[in-house]
Amino acid sequence: MNIPRLVVAAPSSGAGKTTIATGLIAALAARGLAVSPHKVGPDYIDPGYHGLAAGRPGRNLDAFMCGPERIAPLFLHGAAGADVAVVEGVMGLFDGASGRGELASTAHVSKLLRAPVVLVVDASSQSRSVAALVHGFASWDPEVRLAGVILNRVASDRHERLLRQALEEGSGVPVLGSVRRSAAVATPSRHLGLIPAVERSAEALRAVADMGELVAASVDLDEVLALARTAPPLTAEPWDPADEVAPLATAPGAARPRIAVAGGAAFSFSYAENTELLTAAGAEVVPFDPLHADALPEGTAGLVIGGGFPELYVRELSANGQLRAAIAAFAASGGPVAAECAGLLYLGRELDGLPMCGVLDTSARMTERLTLGYREAVALEDSTLLPGGARLRGHEFHRTVCEPEHGERPAWGWRLPTGLHFEGFAGTAGAKNVHASYLHLHWAGYPQLAAAFTAAAAAHRAG
Repeated sequence: MNIPRLVVAAPSSGAGKTTIATGLIAALAARGLAVSPHKVGPDYIDPGYHGLAAGRPGRNLDAFMCGPERIAPLFLHGAAGADVAVVEGVMGLFDGASGRGELASTAHVSKLLRAPVVLVVDASSQSRSVAALVHGFASWDPEVRLAGVILNRVASDRHERLLRQALEEGSGVPVLGSVRRSAAVATPSRHLGLIPAVERSAEALRAVADMGELVAASVDLDEVLALARTAPPLTAEPWDPADEVAPLATAPGAARPRIAVAGGAAFSFSYAENTELLTAAGAEVVPFDPLHADALPEGTAGLVIGGGFPELYVRELSANGQLRAAIAAFAASGGPVAAECAGLLYLGRELDGLPMCGVLDTSARMTERLTLGYREAVALEDSTLLPGGARLRGHEFHRTVCEPEHGERPAWGWRLPTGLHFEGFAGTAGAKNVHASYLHLHWAGYPQLAAAFTAAAAAHRAG
């Protein structure tokens, strides 16, 4: 299968690759092309902007959590029916999982996809030196095809001429565009990075449109498309959730178990493949917004609460006592609950001193310290998600702490430089129906999670 594609990378974080990638997606979509947006790594926020620009879900390609063998299949699944795909990288081009060489780096994913790379260079504080930088990135790994450069934050026409002359003389890599500094397309940030698109609504749509207009005026889109079309066919088969999980065995005509999935501004972190796997496993997935719903969806047999920013909506979440009580009652009845990060905070007694659901005997608060990184975890208890002893890979990303940070039956154990670390809750009040942790998981890497949780929801419904 051959889908034209390219990877947008940078020498380091902060070069503006999210603005350029989102702008490329929007500009190409404005031409009437079906654009498939992707993001290297575990980031939830950038794909939200990509999705607004493309009009289809932004999807992640994480070789650490899903395995290198799944990258091309997941790409082909997400890009089905697209005219072109744009893949935004993570950090610097060659920065991967700490201490593991190229694993999960943008360079690694570009090789797995056999995709040309466009390097976004922050040119704001350099001129001739840009050629040395690009030459170094182009020659570092011969298997990475660095095929174009987009100059970002260029100060003036004269500055652009100096940069282009240096690159023509010293790098051999063509310049695809030159983007001026622009405050109009800045996306506001806070403690964990960019503000998610779902929280900004009309503002986010305007920002994405501005990015598209800026890139369309500054980048040669015909050259970009020609470059994307040089990517050779991929021999992998598209990932299919129906091939990953066996559908739940039910009586003829029986309804699917209904699994409620939290969403909205406070719980905006999710991977599209997670709900696709739940559906393939036989569940009816029903989204709801804890900021506005006063009850769980009728007939809820399982509850998934993913990541997000509950700390920013703590007053609204706390004020919604009717829903908090409904969630506590559902958990107390034995209903299966899977919660990650924001979901963990919401299930605790308190968040920053305000009452939450009270399902877990822990309280959370904001701190100045960022906890960030990939984890190789071992499940310490049987749960509705997986058996004790199972090993998987996940990602932590938060500025909160829970006290205590785990229950009598911790969800996970993993090794840190400081020693063995226990974290999360695999059950509560003598039951094993609640699994809550800071660890974010990509279920495409572990499809058995969806199958086990759907089975638990069906069993709860049967009663």
